[in-house]
Amino acid sequence: MGIGSIWYRKTLLTITGIPLVERLSTTYGKKLASRFIAGETLQEALEEVDALGKLGIIATLDHLGEGIHDLSEAAAYKEQYIKLIDGIAACKASSNVSLKPTQMGLALDRSACYENIRAVVKHARRHRNFVRIDMEDTPYTQATIDIVKRLHAEGLTNVGTVLQAYLFRTDQDVRDLLQARISLRLVKGAYKESPEVAFQKPAEVLESFKSMIKLHLEQGVYTAIASHDDAIISWVKAYVRTHRIPKHAFEFQMLYGLRMNEQARLAKDGYRIRCYVPYGEMWYPYFTRRLAEKPANLMLVLKNMSNLKR
Repeated sequence: MGIGSIWYRKTLLTITGIPLVERLSTTYGKKLASRFIAGETLQEALEEVDALGKLGIIATLDHLGEGIHDLSEAAAYKEQYIKLIDGIAACKASSNVSLKPTQMGLALDRSACYENIRAVVKHARRHRNFVRIDMEDTPYTQATIDIVKRLHAEGLTNVGTVLQAYLFRTDQDVRDLLQARISLRLVKGAYKESPEVAFQKPAEVLESFKSMIKLHLEQGVYTAIASHDDAIISWVKAYVRTHRIPKHAFEFQMLYGLRMNEQARLAKDGYRIRCYVPYGEMWYPYFTRRLAEKPANLMLVLKNMSNLKR
C-alpha cells in the first residue's frame, strides 16, 4: 500500500462518514454490499458456512452491529449472539464467533458491556466454542484488552481479541497478551488513525505486522494471521518452511467475498484457512471499511453498479 493508497483509504472513510452519503449508500448499495455480507439472517449465514466447509474452509461468524445508541440495543445483540452460538451447535458448523465491544455497549456503559460479553462467552463455553472480541479504533483499545484480561481472570479462557500492527502500542500489547496466554488475531488495521498513535508509512506497518507474526511463531503459540496481502502470505509460507513449523500451528484468515479462490487454494494445499463471515442488517460501516482497504474493491462495486443499470 503506497502513499496514494493511504490517501485513498483516509479519503473514502471520511466521505462515507457523511450522513447524506450514508443515506444514499444504505438505500441503493444493499445489493452491492452482498458481495461482502453473507446475508441478513442467521440461516443465510449458516448456509454459507456450510458451503465453505465443503471447500475445507473454517469460519468466524459475525453478527454485524456497532455504534449503538441505547443499552437495549446491546441487550438485543447479546441475545442474537446466544442464538448464533446455538445455531452453530445445532448444525455442527465449523465456526467460532466474533463481536464488537461497542455493539455490546462499550461506549455507553462499560459495566453493562462487560456483562453482555460475559454472558456470550459463558454460553459459548457451554458449547465448547470460542469468542473473538474485535478491536475497533483507538478510543476503545485499552478497554477491549481490559475486558479480555478480566474474562480470563474469571476462568473464561475461550475468548481472545485482535491486535492491529499499525498502532505504536501494539508491540508491547502483543508481548503482554502472549504472556497472559490470550489468543490473538493479528491484522494490519483498517480504521483511520492519526500519526500520533499509528504508523502512516506502509513499510512500517508491514514490518510491525511481520514482527507480531514472528513473535507468535517463535514461541510456538497458535497464530491467526489475517491478511489478503500476497507478500505476507508468501513470507509466512517461507518462514514456516524454513523453521519447520507445521501447518496446524497457524492459520490464515480472510474476509468473506474477497479472494475466495485463493482461500480454496490454501485449503487444498493443506493450510488452515478461516473465513470471516459477517451477516445482519447493520452492514454499512463494515462495507465502507472493505471499500476503503483498496481501490480494487471500490472498482468491483462500481462495475457491479454499472451492470445493475443496464
